[in-house]
Amino acid sequence: MPIYNFSAGPAVLPQPVIAQIQAALPSFQNSGMSILEISHRSDLFEQVINDAEQDLRDLMAIPDNYRVLFFQGGGTLQFTAAPLNLATNHHHIGLLDSGHWAQRAGDEAQRVDTKVTVLGSSAATHYDRLPTIEQPLDPTLDYVHLTTNNTIEGTMTTDLPATGDIPLVADMSSNFLGESYRVSDFGLIFAGAQKNLGPAGLTLVIIREDLIGHAQQLPSMLDYQLFADKHSMFNTPPVFAIYAAGLVLKWLKQQDGLAAMTARNHAKAALLYDFLDQSQLFTNPVKASDRSTMNVPFVTGNAELDAAVIAGASQHGLLNLKGHRSVGGMRASLYNAMPLTGVQALVDYLAAFEAQHH
Repeated sequence: MPIYNFSAGPAVLPQPVIAQIQAALPSFQNSGMSILEISHRSDLFEQVINDAEQDLRDLMAIPDNYRVLFFQGGGTLQFTAAPLNLATNHHHIGLLDSGHWAQRAGDEAQRVDTKVTVLGSSAATHYDRLPTIEQPLDPTLDYVHLTTNNTIEGTMTTDLPATGDIPLVADMSSNFLGESYRVSDFGLIFAGAQKNLGPAGLTLVIIREDLIGHAQQLPSMLDYQLFADKHSMFNTPPVFAIYAAGLVLKWLKQQDGLAAMTARNHAKAALLYDFLDQSQLFTNPVKASDRSTMNVPFVTGNAELDAAVIAGASQHGLLNLKGHRSVGGMRASLYNAMPLTGVQALVDYLAAFEAQHH
């Protein structure tokens, strides 16, 4: 029986990448050393990190005036790093409140004495849609924070808000490399790797050069200028996580790049949404135009029945469908490495469950 992992993260990895990792564990590139033990100062790793950056630049068409930085600490650390590095003029940022992770970003900014103005929120409708900017932008905003994909609520931004000369900062953790964006529309993009890019432990930062270097006396591990100067090797970087991400980037190139992957992701999501929309048992609460292609929440309206769906799915090799603890129900995460056959297997199971219970 095939196993399909619908976890929201750490999430499914491409099988060819796992096979490559397995082969490199005893001896990386015939060095006699495992990929788990090579030095970050070695020529072997220098090639790994350089290739990873170049492949990312190729895939996302990153302009030359943007720097690529490899961090640890997850997207959550960037909730602190972004205001410390960028909100240096007025110590004031704007926030689009699209749910849990946007709120967390605002909370962390306030912890470092940054004023947070909520520009729009969809809290009143339980985040079943994306917020819009509901007021004129204050010229004292140092940047506007946007969560491009909301893993818990199941919403995704494709039409970016107009912020004029105010930089747009995007937490792109859960649809990074799964949806196509133009890098030059953002001042800063950051993303934890553990959704579409690799194992947990690595965070990518893509930042426009003119936004770097305005902060004073930052902790070293939060300083974008220092990491840019040191080529992300101020301290020991997450060697294995960068190696694995590099393999995923090469796999993405083999899949014909981001436009092709985006189209596949939209087709996978449409298959599941089409079923949910005609179902008499399952519902998806999200406004159709704002639905995520990465994370699809759905419910029966009965907690006991939801639990039965999840238990039965596990017996059919459909794993990690339990919704986030804050909202319950089910959630299917359809990241890049989830094949169409996995989504079809889920739809077939849900249809059979509905036939038995409705």
